[in-house]
Amino acid sequence: MAFDPLLLVYALPLAGIWAVWTFAARRRSAKAREVLEDNRQAGLMEPNSLHPVIDPAKCLGCASCVRACPEKKILGVIDGKAALIEPTMCVGHGACATACPTQAITLVFGTATRGVDIPLLSPEFETSVPGVYIAGELGGMGLIKNAIEQGRQAIAAAAAQARRIAVGDPALDVVIVGCGPAGIAASLGAMEAGLRFVTIDQSSLGGTVAHFPRGKVVMTAPAKLPLIGEVRFGEISKERLLAFWEDVLARTGLKPQFEEQVTQVERTGDLFEVVTSRGRYRTRTVLLAIGRRGTPRPLGVPGEEQSKVLYRLIDPEQYAGQRVLVVGGGDSALEAAAQLADQPGTQVTLSYRGQAFQRARAKNRDRVAALIADGTMTALMGSQVRSIGTEAIELETEQGLLSLPNDSVIVCAGGLLPTQFLHQIGIEVETKFGTV
Repeated sequence: MAFDPLLLVYALPLAGIWAVWTFAARRRSAKAREVLEDNRQAGLMEPNSLHPVIDPAKCLGCASCVRACPEKKILGVIDGKAALIEPTMCVGHGACATACPTQAITLVFGTATRGVDIPLLSPEFETSVPGVYIAGELGGMGLIKNAIEQGRQAIAAAAAQARRIAVGDPALDVVIVGCGPAGIAASLGAMEAGLRFVTIDQSSLGGTVAHFPRGKVVMTAPAKLPLIGEVRFGEISKERLLAFWEDVLARTGLKPQFEEQVTQVERTGDLFEVVTSRGRYRTRTVLLAIGRRGTPRPLGVPGEEQSKVLYRLIDPEQYAGQRVLVVGGGDSALEAAAQLADQPGTQVTLSYRGQAFQRARAKNRDRVAALIADGTMTALMGSQVRSIGTEAIELETEQGLLSLPNDSVIVCAGGLLPTQFLHQIGIEVETKFGTV
């Protein structure tokens, strides 16, 4: 059979395209593997919420899930198969499962080694305690759109329940706990329905969003807010989203009570009594929209009640020229310390009880190591805070007790999850180990 020269005309370009595609795919695979290995070494392999599990037997490696994820860089393709490479950053959007052409992705809560506690809820978002409702991230769905929709539906159910409870005293119809997207939507729904209510939050406006790093971009689908109508965020930065919530409060007259922590919810007859750090509220129903981050974990040392002690870094610039102690060894602590070290004249000391920053990403470990090497930051490994004074702090170190001049303390020691709080109320919780 004679050789057809035309074959070269078609074969050579195709071979070139194949070679370029293969090279690019291998580079993407290597980069994704590097990210995954970094997270493995840092111990960051346990997703906090709903997340995808990929069946390699069904996966085509087409990367449809990678492209569909609004958070970007959460999924990658390694050796021709999709993989969850940033487990702790996944917020359970679910777009990856929808985009998969072979149904290779299942969305689950928890893993085989770490369970996730999910409250048992009715279709109306009522818990096992009649009259107590949950909306948003605490129920397992952390997306802004879902949180808003759940807040709307839960407040409608709470309003119907409140109207069925006839009592002779001027009790509130509902106490809304939390002022993130679910809490704001529920509060606006309560205003729209003419309910007697109060909205309280142990921190500030925005809920989980307020804890995002500066400049973080979030993306969410259109959602409908009571009194406001449909809102289309698209891709929006943390700062712009918080500014939007501030505008909502100004336009509607909603006045949440911030820096007020709920400590107890008790049933008294047909009503509930909600006990907070400021007082007590008698109410027909309760709506919890408190998220899953829980309450910041305190150090439990003398002087911690001072206003100079905070549990998250909001604006590094306000600490310019100060002597700041950062407590913790995870990503949030290292990122906070590095941001503070960038401020002019700021003296940063990082205190961690461990001997190595094992539960932090390599890029954060490397950044802090460079700052320590050039003298911009001081790290006290194997140290613990013993007391916090107005002008100095005392730390227990391997060399003994150390006193340091100090203006501010940022504690990044994790949080106390709300599971115990739910059990105290009597709400049934199911622990899911990698199940739907």
